[in-house]
Amino acid sequence: MNCNTEAQNFPTSRDGMEPRMDIYVGIHKALRAMMLDTLQAVGRVDVDDPAETRTACERVQELADICASHLGHENDFVHAAMEARRPGSSARIAAEHVEHLAAISRLRAAASDLLAAGRGAMQAKAALRLYRQLALFVGENFAHMHVEETLHNQVLWSCYSDEELRALEGSIVASLPPSENLCIMRWMVPAMTPAERAELLAGIQAAAPAPVYAAVLDAVRPHLAREDWVKLTRALTPAEAAVLIVA
Repeated sequence: MNCNTEAQNFPTSRDGMEPRMDIYVGIHKALRAMMLDTLQAVGRVDVDDPAETRTACERVQELADICASHLGHENDFVHAAMEARRPGSSARIAAEHVEHLAAISRLRAAASDLLAAGRGAMQAKAALRLYRQLALFVGENFAHMHVEETLHNQVLWSCYSDEELRALEGSIVASLPPSENLCIMRWMVPAMTPAERAELLAGIQAAAPAPVYAAVLDAVRPHLAREDWVKLTRALTPAEAAVLIVA
């Protein structure tokens, strides 16, 4: 498709228009949920408890891993698609990605510094420094993701059909190692609306081998309230729903 094709050929997700395929909505809900939960964990960490402190630092490192990987996927897949049909359209966010990678490195260092700090005042100071640094990172990323969800989506919607965008998303998902995919599912599914959860899980059920589908369910169930689990299982096939609800 030529990017110069008039936008009305591919209606956008504006009021009164049929919603378009949004490649950002699910993953960004996952990232926001993971960022906020990690920020809270660091903010309340008991530095007098070595195990709790180590767990909090490990969570920061896991968040750093997911964020760095996500930036790479956006650069390699989404930005490449944008540049192919509208050169220069990803330049602003690509530059921010460079800054975010540097911020991720600083977060890793701050978490390591907390683990290496001595007990007492030095450790408390290192924990507060990590918390404030993480808070800035989260705030900057929230604003960054909003630009992607608005300006980048407008480019994608005007340049690609929904079928092409689904294929693009499929390519990204196929590139993920299983462990990373399960981690993303753990955060994404609980952060979704009931309708979004049902659509996502139905798609996985239809496309993935049964053990993969079961692994996703196992990863997300502990993080769903019972009411949300019931709604999800009722949206699946009736026979399976009866088993999953009572399991």
